Amino acid sequence: MKYYIIAGEASGDLHGSHLIKELKKLDLSAQIRCWGGDKMKGAGGELVMHYRDIDYMGFTEVLMNISRILRNLRFCRQDILRYKPDALILIDYPGFNLRIAKWAKELGFRVIYYISPQVWAWKSSRVRTMKACIDKMFVILPFEKDYFRTRWNWDVEFVGHPLAGIIREFRQTHSTIRPELKAAENSIDNNADNIVALLPGSRISEISKKLPAMLEVSRAFPDFQFVIAEAPSIEHGYYANFIRKYPQVRTVINQTYPLLARARAAIVTSGTATLETALFDVPEVVCYKGSFLSYQIGKRLVKVKYISLINLIMDKMVVKELIQNDLTIENLTREVRELLHNETRISVMKKDFADLRKLVEAETNTSARVARSIVDYLTQ
Repeated sequence: MKYYIIAGEASGDLHGSHLIKELKKLDLSAQIRCWGGDKMKGAGGELVMHYRDIDYMGFTEVLMNISRILRNLRFCRQDILRYKPDALILIDYPGFNLRIAKWAKELGFRVIYYISPQVWAWKSSRVRTMKACIDKMFVILPFEKDYFRTRWNWDVEFVGHPLAGIIREFRQTHSTIRPELKAAENSIDNNADNIVALLPGSRISEISKKLPAMLEVSRAFPDFQFVIAEAPSIEHGYYANFIRKYPQVRTVINQTYPLLARARAAIVTSGTATLETALFDVPEVVCYKGSFLSYQIGKRLVKVKYISLINLIMDKMVVKELIQNDLTIENLTREVRELLHNETRISVMKKDFADLRKLVEAETNTSARVARSIVDYLTQ
């Protein structure tokens, strides 16, 4: 069968790559054309568009690039029509993917959505359109199945969070020998137990707003190694410009999981990385800072108590969130000190992480389960 998969950001590229591998195991004749990144290409997808060329974050950023977004939509529709897939598989990225879903359904394509848009947080009115144009919906957060069933009378399929299984397998593989880290420049003392991980995001707009404050925190902890996890879509030279004044800071490339496996604490940009860090059992503080206009608009539209996935899933403040004006060097330094030295705080947080893991883990590999469900649906 022919599959057309669209992912528009780094996390979607990761989940899409695992899905492609599982689809190819079940469907030996599978042809897969995709929008995504290097991971999806490496898994065997024919890459049409890289997410770094289409990933815009924030209201003002979208408005500034509206003409390019519209061109991409036109190109995508034309490409789908030429390819004539048996199924269109959309991974998150709702601003773009829901427009494609509506158009594709009207033309008779089978539309599958993997990782639901966060309509429980904002734009819940989208659900009516989603019900009408999505043939099969997979959700990965435990409260989403009940949300769609009770609020919208829509029976969606909860498959567990794909990261839970991936990280469990990684930790089991490295349970006896911790992975060594190789810095992009200089070296890391792999024998020391003093690493603080910095995860500033995967977009330049995120990194430029958060990394400077993260780096300044390192000055208060001269006995610790601060290590940045570089986004694979961004050139190393971009990070090098930031860290010249910080000799105790290193960067690693394509080693985020080995870094988290070694870290004592972490400073993390809001998003999927917050959940990944928790699943590695690493005490963390969550950061968010957008442009002034984007933040003001978002504050009025987004109707959730928390910004981090951890706190949303647990429905309580498990990890500290430093948002916009609260994201200061002083606040970050105070929080990192707590994460490194307050044993009571660390113990409580790790207990919450264990409870979180039980909520998001599925009994079977999530990607394999989704692939099986898709193949069964298309061949029934």
